[in-house]
Amino acid sequence: MYKDILVHIPTERPMRAVIDGSISLAASLNAHVDAVAVGYVASTAAYVMEGGAAVAAVFEMERERAVERAEAALAVFRTEAANADISSTCHPLGAIPADAATSLGEMARLHDLSVVLQPDPEQVTFDNDIPREILFQAGGPVLFLPYTFRGTFKAKRIGICWDGSRVAARALRDAATFLARAEQIVILAINEPDTAAGDVSASNLARHLGRRGLSTHTVSLTAARADIQPTILSLAADENLDLLVMGGYGHSRLQERFLGGVTRAMLEAMTIPTLMSH
Repeated sequence: MYKDILVHIPTERPMRAVIDGSISLAASLNAHVDAVAVGYVASTAAYVMEGGAAVAAVFEMERERAVERAEAALAVFRTEAANADISSTCHPLGAIPADAATSLGEMARLHDLSVVLQPDPEQVTFDNDIPREILFQAGGPVLFLPYTFRGTFKAKRIGICWDGSRVAARALRDAATFLARAEQIVILAINEPDTAAGDVSASNLARHLGRRGLSTHTVSLTAARADIQPTILSLAADENLDLLVMGGYGHSRLQERFLGGVTRAMLEAMTIPTLMSH
């Protein structure tokens, strides 16, 4: 059960989607929400600290202004959370981007679920980088909300993107709270051979979920790698899904994060809320 939720409130992008989504989700689960917003300090400001007390004072002034920007973003969340009568705590941070990413990653590890805004490929902001960092660092489920999302979050009809991989299995387990409350679950079997009968086949997954008392049906998906993401979204529309569950593919090398092709495409063109685990 998700009882402790972390939500990242952007300071450089519209915040309504994550505010609406996280508060309505917490209300439905009677969960606590820790809301964190980051006012970013330019990296160059940090370097001047080596210049002595005077420049260190300048940096501290920049950090204080950054915290004020974070406070302003959280003020909107605080008002909506009070109106919804949910338990919440606000955490304003002022930090350079690298430190902010580390802090949020560490916070995410102590929460049942993290809620973030879909990155916008048309904008170059530090708030675009934070969701990806949380996905890599959280060690748990991350709920991405499309920046077009409005209103109340619901997960009555859920699609499981299933290819039998480790990350798909991790996402499946991490979505247990949503799955247990769903009215319908659709298994989207991705490029599964007609003869598939292994332990990780879609049919075996359906039997496994059936033992939990969950109703499922399977839709087979066959597509070239470049077409997997649009095919998934097309099926999601056909099935009137509220939520997708999928593995977040990618790897880290020399402190750089590389998302897999399907994961990257999904984040760029997301149309419904998507729970990912890495």
